[in-house]
Amino acid sequence: MPLHRRSLLAGALTLGATQAFPGLSHAQARKLVFATFTGSWEEAHRAVLVPAFRKSTGGDIILDPMLSVDQIAKVQAARTNPPIDVMLHDPGPALTAIAQDLVEPYPVAQSAHYADLIADAQEPMGPAPFFQIVGLTYNPEKVKTPPTSWADLWKPEYKGRVGITNLNSTLGTGFLVEIARMHGGSETNVEPGFKALEALKPNLAAVAANPGALAALYQQEQVDIGPGNFNAIQILKARGVPVEFAAPKEGIIAFKTTIHIVKNTPVKEFAFKLIEAALSPEVQAKLMQSPYLIVPTNRKVAMEGEVQKVLAKDAEDLKRKSVFQDWAAINRSRSAWIERFNREIRV
Repeated sequence: MPLHRRSLLAGALTLGATQAFPGLSHAQARKLVFATFTGSWEEAHRAVLVPAFRKSTGGDIILDPMLSVDQIAKVQAARTNPPIDVMLHDPGPALTAIAQDLVEPYPVAQSAHYADLIADAQEPMGPAPFFQIVGLTYNPEKVKTPPTSWADLWKPEYKGRVGITNLNSTLGTGFLVEIARMHGGSETNVEPGFKALEALKPNLAAVAANPGALAALYQQEQVDIGPGNFNAIQILKARGVPVEFAAPKEGIIAFKTTIHIVKNTPVKEFAFKLIEAALSPEVQAKLMQSPYLIVPTNRKVAMEGEVQKVLAKDAEDLKRKSVFQDWAAINRSRSAWIERFNREIRV
């Protein structure tokens, strides 16, 4: 009889995990599939989170990197036998996954770490193990004067040098909303943002499919400046790629990244164990170090190093410096924005 594509684990492993996680049904054991993000997130999770999960459970895991919209589409297409067991989401897709009943409530009572998270990270349908930060990224060898505002991207000297992402990514949508706000718009009125993107076309060198692809364009010297995720450039810096992060005077864009148990997964025990590892101070402290520099949410992990130096001294300081967008409002129109962007914004 052919094996399922996700190999079976030993029965004893399942029994041990079930005993350690009371109240959940005994499940057929198989490799856990975790849909992480592409680029630096995949590298960070492969290097830190996966070994922590294996050490604590003895189990194995498959990383399946993809955008949130693709995660949701895959689970929607196979609700009763989902091909993914744990999903990672930014705010907009997280709201969609919850509204479409694709994820389960997090078993808070069994969690050793949930109570240690900052209040904003305590999401009952999926806690937030990390924050993401969006600001300006640039090549200091090509951009001699560090940018200080989103408006700098429209400067004539950056003709053919700016890189952005499409709106399938939170980075792209968040950037659209922010430039709309700069020109009098908001989450419910992005027309000024589209007008600004039209004016930006002469400066555009590339529209990347996702943040990981955008980061790679800096390495390939195809773009010199644009919006970017703080942690996405850190691995490039560690490899010697000339790239820096600058906080725009309008405020950095901040959003939490939540992690979810997929409804109907047959490996709930292992899904829970993976998320527990992601919430643990040990994993978060390691992910905060170079080259990953992911912003932690566990209060037992003090911000330090480059995260503290460049972003904030602690979670409260980060909130003061950040812009948090209304993703419930954004979600109501995002599909239409994506279609329009794909039609109108091309290089």
